[in-house]
Amino acid sequence: MPKAVPSSPRLSHINEKGEANMVDVSEKDVTHRIARAEGFVAMTAETLAMIETGTAKKGDVLATARIAGIMAAKKTSELIPLCHPLPITKATVDFTISAEPPGLHVAAEVKVAGQTGVEMEALTAVSVACLTIYDMLKAVDKAMHFEGIRLIEKSGGRSGHWRASDPSLLGARPSAKKAKS
Repeated sequence: MPKAVPSSPRLSHINEKGEANMVDVSEKDVTHRIARAEGFVAMTAETLAMIETGTAKKGDVLATARIAGIMAAKKTSELIPLCHPLPITKATVDFTISAEPPGLHVAAEVKVAGQTGVEMEALTAVSVACLTIYDMLKAVDKAMHFEGIRLIEKSGGRSGHWRASDPSLLGARPSAKKAKS
């Protein structure tokens, strides 16, 4: 039998018996909610050049990763236990090239008019976009890795607006330029 969870602080996904449960949001107001997340895919300069020149053997890396990230945002509730399915009104995934260190900054923004936030959707979009970049280029650069996948901003709902206090990964990379796909 599971142990009871201490009364303070109480996690919203744990009931009085200490069991996992989906949070009841039925009494919450519908508000406009936005979440932004980011991450970085570190790679060799040669791999980055393949993205910039469009010479990756599997095709357009950024277009494919963008679609994968948007699709992932829409499917988050199927991937993350206890996550609410949401009627997402907008999801974007953008890339910025960094020459030093070589790699791609991945940024996602997700919007909804709903009773719960879209932080998990934005984080999932970034994560799956990073995984797709890896998948499309792993034959030439198995050492690629992801850094700093995190929520950078959210607004709406009872808790209001929140922004990460430290600069985004993009801001920390002076040689960054917007990627085109």
